[in-house]
Amino acid sequence: MAEKRYPDPEIHKYASPPCFAHELSPEYGTQPEPGESWSDVSRWRKAERQRLIEERLAIDADERRGRSDRIASRLDLAIGKVGGRIVSTYWPFRGEPDLRNWAIKIIERGGRIALPVVIRKGWPLEFRVWRPGDPLERGVWNILVPSRGPSVLPDIVIAPVVGFDRANYRLGYGGGFFDRTLAAMHRRPLVVGVGYAGSRLRTIHPQPHDIPMDVIVTDD
Repeated sequence: MAEKRYPDPEIHKYASPPCFAHELSPEYGTQPEPGESWSDVSRWRKAERQRLIEERLAIDADERRGRSDRIASRLDLAIGKVGGRIVSTYWPFRGEPDLRNWAIKIIERGGRIALPVVIRKGWPLEFRVWRPGDPLERGVWNILVPSRGPSVLPDIVIAPVVGFDRANYRLGYGGGFFDRTLAAMHRRPLVVGVGYAGSRLRTIHPQPHDIPMDVIVTDD
């Protein structure tokens, strides 16, 4: 979760990008169970991923902005005080909740913001500190990332979800970057998944390599 781009990273009021359809019931998306093999689960996840992304891209811009604001207010409750802490968030992509204004408020409250950077396929993510005005460049999938800056270990990681289940497992884009990154960290941060309530699945059929989020925050 294509996205309207914002060439000036110093803009503090972002308009929400184009958007995503009606919310689904919590049990929607529980199509017939895949078999036990990873190949069956992988095919099922690919189909669910496509369905959920298409639905959120169809949402109205004003509706998405309201949902993003609700998620932001609930994030404050989930993570508590941010002064002196590093919070990794993300640049929105393919209809994801837009938390950029919230990230600026984190900085105003004494926290630091980091953005994830894909270094290479199969590698863990790198987190780089970012402030409004710092230079950005287009990385993997054309997502804006800090073009330079120190690599840091966040205290809190905000991970956007394509889908999620009751056990806080995250359905992502299939690259395994977040799972690989969390597994490699020598100190586990607080990991918060964020997404729309309509992305809830009964299960993502977790595999041994999947790592659950500590909590999932939605607009519901």
